Amino acid sequence: MKIAVLAVQGAFIEHEKMLEALGCETVELRQKKDLEQSFDGIVLPGGESTVQGKLLKELNMYDDIKERIEHGLPVLATCAGLILLASDIANDDRRHFATLPVRVKRNAYGRQLGSFHHDGEIKGLGVFPMEFIRAPYIEDAAEDVEVLAEVDNHIVAVRYKNQLAAAFHPELSGDARFHKLFVDMCG
Repeated sequence: MKIAVLAVQGAFIEHEKMLEALGCETVELRQKKDLEQSFDGIVLPGGESTVQGKLLKELNMYDDIKERIEHGLPVLATCAGLILLASDIANDDRRHFATLPVRVKRNAYGRQLGSFHHDGEIKGLGVFPMEFIRAPYIEDAAEDVEVLAEVDNHIVAVRYKNQLAAAFHPELSGDARFHKLFVDMCG
């Protein structure tokens, strides 16, 4: 199985290592020509959503990736990736792919000093170590979005059709179960 990892900015190498440990081949998406190869799923990593959104358009990758997600390509989005997918951003006028029917609040827990660790329940996985770094959370989700995890009454992980999204960084946890959930979606 081949998984593409958006590698224009942010924490993508940790995702690659986690996926490779699960037996997947990974390929980095850095420019438009990288999209010419076939792959079974895509990871939108953490980082800075505004920068990633800008680079996706400047590198002429935005339309292709959005279309693939809309047509069912499995996607794992973490932190900034969640913001890229969100159909609404509570504290920002920008919209990116807007394929996930949720309203997200950027930097919901504050700046870098607001980063924290939480061991919490993820539906179907049990207790999972969650790393939140300048994290968003989901303020509201459409009725058909499956809520997988909440922290302090805020939604932090969801699944919707071909989209799996988390406000935290599962690639930093040392626990491959969340990535395995995504790989199973790609299978």
